[in-house]
Amino acid sequence: MSLSEVDRQLLQRCLDRAPRAWQDFVDRFLGLVVHVANHTAEARQIQLDEPTREDLVSDVFVTIVANDFGVLRKFRRNCSLATYLTVISRRVIARRLAASSPLPQSSNASIADAMPGQNGLPTRMEDREEVERLLTRLDDKEASVVRMYHLEGKSYAQISQVVGIEENSVGPVLSRARDKMRATES
Repeated sequence: MSLSEVDRQLLQRCLDRAPRAWQDFVDRFLGLVVHVANHTAEARQIQLDEPTREDLVSDVFVTIVANDFGVLRKFRRNCSLATYLTVISRRVIARRLAASSPLPQSSNASIADAMPGQNGLPTRMEDREEVERLLTRLDDKEASVVRMYHLEGKSYAQISQVVGIEENSVGPVLSRARDKMRATES
């Protein structure tokens, strides 16, 4: 689905800081963000109370307005605004939930089982042989991203520059690679 004319105008009004644009934006997408908060928590088997839900939703909107609407300025307009905001909301909420309930770390976990750490990013794996074996199941770009992150300890920004992809695409590439490796292990 592409960007609707209504959303295109609303987006432009926000970026231009038109009167009531932000209130209209929040009115239009508040329900979506609340739904994403509920769904993301449910998927992680976390029960949300109302104050926590409100905090998560607030974090999403604070992220959107940060850096002069930086998130909205990065929107490429090649999908619906609701789809884009769902992805942004899920990332913000998942990071916050992961930070509030850290997972125990196992020293011998496989890369395919990498879970978000306290900072919301996947934990880096130490088992180099297992990583190398699993990398053979990925295409070259995915293998390169996984190798740089898990074996070389590079940041998303460094990987983005080397591989030539957007920094915010590194996480999804890592996630898809883990899914592929997890599927081939079973």
